[in-house]
Amino acid sequence: MTETVPDISVVVPVHDEEGAAGPLAREIAAAFAGRSFEMLFVDDASRDGTLAELRALMPELPMLRVLSHASNAGQSRAVRTGVLAARGPIIVTLDGDGQNPPADAPKLVDLLAASPPNVALVGGVRARRQDTEAKRWASRWANRIRKRLLADDAADTGCGLKAFRRDVFLRLPYFDHVHRYLPALVIREGFENRYIDVGHRHRETGRSKYTNWGRLVASLSDLLGVMWLKRRSRRPGAVSEF
Repeated sequence: MTETVPDISVVVPVHDEEGAAGPLAREIAAAFAGRSFEMLFVDDASRDGTLAELRALMPELPMLRVLSHASNAGQSRAVRTGVLAARGPIIVTLDGDGQNPPADAPKLVDLLAASPPNVALVGGVRARRQDTEAKRWASRWANRIRKRLLADDAADTGCGLKAFRRDVFLRLPYFDHVHRYLPALVIREGFENRYIDVGHRHRETGRSKYTNWGRLVASLSDLLGVMWLKRRSRRPGAVSEF
């Protein structure tokens, strides 16, 4: 029997999200009910019961696939692991902490599907962000600096809710924290982005894996690297085959 290829693959990286991962998987299933989709949760070597919680859900949610890293490799690697394993041509990503409402995800998919082929990514913009003032302040400044240096047209690259074309993602260079620079790299590859407001919720379980200082240190080298990639890019124009 021929296996049906889904239209959409939802990729969720998780690390120590026991208590959040299971409810999030059920919400994703409800959000995409009636559509051709799969969801891939990538456990990034959690130290709690996240993996067991997800595996226990598999009989209930037949569209759920669970992948597991033997060693902690970070959010960007977990996203890449999921995209490489995904079968759908359209990828949706959400953060594993449950702060991205899955109910908003189909809106991004529909906008991407209705866009011309040169639009490769639809990014969510957190309209009413439910984080601390310190985190919101740091993000505002980081976004302003990044936009000025990279001209990437994105107001909120920290939003985990995105929809993009799998084949375009696989053309992009990979590095740790690449998930924050997808809009700039998509433009570098000659494609366009679109953006749409989405909701944002308080974290109900666990704790954030990032600090403002840690993000700042990583961002300095990442920005320089992406600026170098942009400078070294040359486009061939239209490609003809004879």
